[in-house]
Amino acid sequence: MSAEIDPEVAPSGGGCLECDAAGGWWFHLRRCAQCGHIGCCDDSLSRHAPAHGERTGHPIIQSFEPGEDWFWDYRTRTFTDGPPLAPPTSHPAGQSVPRPSERVPADWLDQLEDR
Repeated sequence: MSAEIDPEVAPSGGGCLECDAAGGWWFHLRRCAQCGHIGCCDDSLSRHAPAHGERTGHPIIQSFEPGEDWFWDYRTRTFTDGPPLAPPTSHPAGQSVPRPSERVPADWLDQLEDR
């Protein structure tokens, strides 16, 4: 087992830690395969998941979206394989995208396209 993936560590929460702390919103979520940090994806405005990878040197993430189990390696910029991670493996399936819905601006799609 690679030291870059810890299948025993639980996710840090159900949403992007940094967006929640700042009162922001996110598009999709990604989970650090090494420490469980949940951050927003590269398509989100703040891109907290890739920033976490750069800051910590944790190169591998897994999607934290329902029905998705793929892993991504930031170093090689390719999909990679990994073992099942500790549950939960996604945010609840009934949550809206983007979210949290009460903080998503009406022009959210324009904001994502304009960045």
